[in-house]
Amino acid sequence: MSAPALPSPLAEFVAAVNRGDAAAALAFFGRDGVVDDWGTRYVGAAAIAQWSAREFVGARGRLTPTRVGRDGGRIVVDAGWTSDFYSGDSRFVFTVDGARIREMRIVGH
Repeated sequence: MSAPALPSPLAEFVAAVNRGDAAAALAFFGRDGVVDDWGTRYVGAAAIAQWSAREFVGARGRLTPTRVGRDGGRIVVDAGWTSDFYSGDSRFVFTVDGARIREMRIVGH
């Protein structure tokens, strides 16, 4: 079974995460992006970079999408997640603005 197609810019974001390219992955958020990781919020480039170094790209994270859907204006990606920090099925809910990710929420699956 092939992986579901991700819309742009999420396909490029996931590719950057999976190749361990933190600079490319984080550039999708811009200066005012938001990550909500199971209820803990990281706002702005510096906070997201610190979180990512510890728990996301820096933890050798790998995201394997299994389902892609929409919830209103949001893109919902169910995925397998493996890293040095946490591994398990997760749901990633993205709010995208053009080529930027305005918000990424990681919630239980």
